[in-house]
Amino acid sequence: MNQPHFVITQVKAIATGELALTFADGFACTVDVSEVLASPPSLKQARMPHVFSKVSLDEWKRGVIFGGNDDLALASDNLRALAIEQAGDYSHQQIFAWMHRHALTLDSAAAALGVSRRMLAYYRSGEKPVPRSIGLAMLGWEAEQAGFRFPAVA
Repeated sequence: MNQPHFVITQVKAIATGELALTFADGFACTVDVSEVLASPPSLKQARMPHVFSKVSLDEWKRGVIFGGNDDLALASDNLRALAIEQAGDYSHQQIFAWMHRHALTLDSAAAALGVSRRMLAYYRSGEKPVPRSIGLAMLGWEAEQAGFRFPAVA
């Protein structure tokens, strides 16, 4: 499947824990991966400055590897989503998480958000950026489900 929004064309370590990325669709970003690398023991080596600084693209340009070791890899879709979220926007992964958390199908999620099934599929796949209105609608829907209601206006 051709998804240029998940193909990385350039990667550079800016500092330990921070990457500069450019994607095939022209999206360029800086992403802090220090928290991602902090948790799994399998990525312990990637936290070492001399390994982190040797970041490169994986064979298919769908992720990055550290120190030339394929076991020390981060996927491009996760990196892009993390960069988007760190910039204060909403990512396709947040749509997946919201749908999973509430056991929503694509049809029921689209109806809850007031968008077509097709548009939600575009947002969920990462093919189109998630508009702020959709991110806020997910939050509002969760608040409504939790019982929040605006007070009546007199």
